[in-house]
Amino acid sequence: MTHQSLQAVLFDMDGTLVDTERLWWETVEQVASALGRPLAPADQPEVLGQAVEHTARWLAGVTGRPDAPIAGALHREFAERVRTGIVPRPGALELLDALAHDGVPTALVTASPRTVADTVLDALGAGRFAVSVTADDTERTKPAPDPYLAACRALGVDPARCVAVEDTGTGVSSAEAAGCTVLAVPSLAPIEAAPGRTVLASLEGVTPEGLRGLVGHTAPRYELRVMTWNLWLGGARVDDHRAKQVKVVLEAEADVVGLQETGGTAARELAEALGWHHHRAGENLGIISRHPITAGLGDPDVGFYGAAGARIRLEQEPGGAVEVDVWTAHLDYTPYGPYEAAFDGLPAAELIAHEAARLGQMREALRSIAEAAGADRPVVLVGDFNTPSHLDWPDVAWPVTKAAEEAGLRDSYREAHPDRTREPGHTWSPVHTEHEDGSGRPEPQDRIDYVLHNGRGLTVLGSRTLVSGSPQAWPDVAGNAWPSDHAAVITTFAVRGPARRPI
Repeated sequence: MTHQSLQAVLFDMDGTLVDTERLWWETVEQVASALGRPLAPADQPEVLGQAVEHTARWLAGVTGRPDAPIAGALHREFAERVRTGIVPRPGALELLDALAHDGVPTALVTASPRTVADTVLDALGAGRFAVSVTADDTERTKPAPDPYLAACRALGVDPARCVAVEDTGTGVSSAEAAGCTVLAVPSLAPIEAAPGRTVLASLEGVTPEGLRGLVGHTAPRYELRVMTWNLWLGGARVDDHRAKQVKVVLEAEADVVGLQETGGTAARELAEALGWHHHRAGENLGIISRHPITAGLGDPDVGFYGAAGARIRLEQEPGGAVEVDVWTAHLDYTPYGPYEAAFDGLPAAELIAHEAARLGQMREALRSIAEAAGADRPVVLVGDFNTPSHLDWPDVAWPVTKAAEEAGLRDSYREAHPDRTREPGHTWSPVHTEHEDGSGRPEPQDRIDYVLHNGRGLTVLGSRTLVSGSPQAWPDVAGNAWPSDHAAVITTFAVRGPARRPI
């Protein structure tokens, strides 16, 4: 096995680089006592490693007080304690200097607000860090993976080739969910060792070479580029559609493609043209893969709408392999919510009520996926859901995507592009600019094609939509280089392989 190179080291702040975990505990102790609720050791999970807002909500719940004034008091008291009592943790500055000497970039990743982080950066030297991510910079903070993923994106590095240095269980959960190797240096609460996680008493004596060894001896990683694509009735509306489809797949550098509207034969014909493997389910769904397919999943005779899957085996190192379940889904197209919202002016409650058929189809797909995957298998679900996302519409809680989220599936495009206004990611429709009824009304553009995943050994490295060329609008589509009425979505994952013992 060739050891993976260390691309970056990502440091938690409170309790890891500086002794602010003690200051934070003392801050909460003071505010809690003023509210008549002294802290106890059993309260540590609600305090250590948590954002101010989390602890404020918890204190509000146990004291019956409003959370906003509590959060304000916590912010003020903690900031004052940081300004007057900051102390670097043993070995922290020495490790930062050694990493700088070796040219290894570093990031500060904290659940503290920007005001507190900037105070600490001033004390440590802001120039020691290429990037800093605070509670103000991501929609979710620790234990969600968002802060570490944001730091990796800013640095342009693969989380699987980074070491995150943490001192709390909350931070460890965040870093591991992002796919990082973890060095845990507990400050107040103990942390257990685990695969991909090393626990030390302090940072004293830790070297860049030692951190490189941690990355080299953890589980092997693979990259997997997954694409979802509705072929538009097999592609028959466009001249020479099969050759154009092959060209798109090759230019996308996809590894696995979940297909909808295959016309029955597209999965087999595309796989034969590419020299790939394929799985066909019914007359509408298919999966093609450059990696071996070891099993078909779900009903092989699924109807036009529904979901089907294939188990993909990645074998990219001698003796190393991992299997990923990839499912493709196509949900009913009518009634179509964006039309009802834009043309009929239906309110949110009615839009949601009209999703019942699609919601039933999604729930059936989620049941099949859970039964096939078991507890630990990585899962990717792609498809044309024919419905917008609740992550994109602030006023409509679209139930199909919410059901997937509640089942533990994450939206890879929104992980990579959390700002829905800057990166809308529309997939419907590159060829429909006006509504087909001839009224001249603009066609509502929306994101209805998805690449979702369950996060079990999967880390999103990037996600994008794809449309080749400049397609002519309907009905003048026969000569288009892009043989579909949907944009494709392509997500690149880092896939964690089976854990290995250090060599």
